[in-house]
Amino acid sequence: MTDGFMGPPWQMDWRLDALAVLEALPAHVRDRVYAARAELVTAKDPYFRGVEADADLPDGMWVQPVRSSEPHGARALFFDDGCGWLKYTFVPRSEDPQITAEQLFWQGFEQDEAPPAEE
Repeated sequence: MTDGFMGPPWQMDWRLDALAVLEALPAHVRDRVYAARAELVTAKDPYFRGVEADADLPDGMWVQPVRSSEPHGARALFFDDGCGWLKYTFVPRSEDPQITAEQLFWQGFEQDEAPPAEE
């Protein structure tokens, strides 16, 4: 325990069902999820509050509240240009702040199932 507010990198815990989805994803998608996770746990404010607060995220990633009526509620971190999202909450306790990954979703195509290129 520390005497003051802890900062990044934040601790991150996964619900078992979200972790099962992560483990079932293709390897290239898991890499994208890990990249999104790395951005999340190192962010100064994991809720990305304010105008253009998520401007430092890589292209194809952005964060928004799950419900606009709950500004301190769950957030969705979109990755892979919106083909996937990670729903999470952040508990900013002074002694043990933590991010909890509640749900993971990805809908895309396998690399070998890519649509045919236009000729």
